Amino acid sequence: MADSNKMIINLALFGMTQSGKSSAGNILLGSTDFPSSFAPCSVTKDCRLGRSCQLHGFMRRGGQEITLQVQVLDTPGYPHSRLSKKHVKTEIKEALAHHFGQEGLHLALLVQRADMPLCEHEASSPVQMIQELLGHTWKNYTAILFTHAEKIEEAGFSEDEYLHEASDTLLILLKSLQHRSIFLYRKGNSLNEQRIKVLERIVEFIRENCYQVLTFK
Repeated sequence: MADSNKMIINLALFGMTQSGKSSAGNILLGSTDFPSSFAPCSVTKDCRLGRSCQLHGFMRRGGQEITLQVQVLDTPGYPHSRLSKKHVKTEIKEALAHHFGQEGLHLALLVQRADMPLCEHEASSPVQMIQELLGHTWKNYTAILFTHAEKIEEAGFSEDEYLHEASDTLLILLKSLQHRSIFLYRKGNSLNEQRIKVLERIVEFIRENCYQVLTFK
């Protein structure tokens, strides 16, 4: 990184169809780079990289203000309504190598709807995809991003209560990821406030991982 006062973080979004990946990506970027809409089929058919504007003075490190820029890779959901697993895997593998081959990936976000329980057979597909694409150290570079988290509040749960009542499948997965999870709300706070809170949490995970990255060939 040539500019010591600037930090670029590279993220990739994974998850099932209609989990809210593209919408979450837009919030992370503070833009509308990724097409996002409700549909009876998979909306995202190929990988796209989005880059945020620079967030000046986002954090301080070593007594200096750091400017943050975010790069987000949006990927097709899997299982996909129109594309085979082989096609989706190849598409993502090529995109990871093209966009993050040298710079590396800081964090993969497994996007999961908070208003839908995670069952074993549903979790196996996206989790297996991440394992195959990121390799044996995937757990060190993955966190769960819960979308539609406002549904938790509407149901009268706190985040801790929600996780306490979660399925065994989700709890086992979270434990394997060292309990790295983020809740994304679409109501209450402004989306910009939500964006900053989520990015602060992501940077915290990256810092705990000593700013290490996964590289791809």
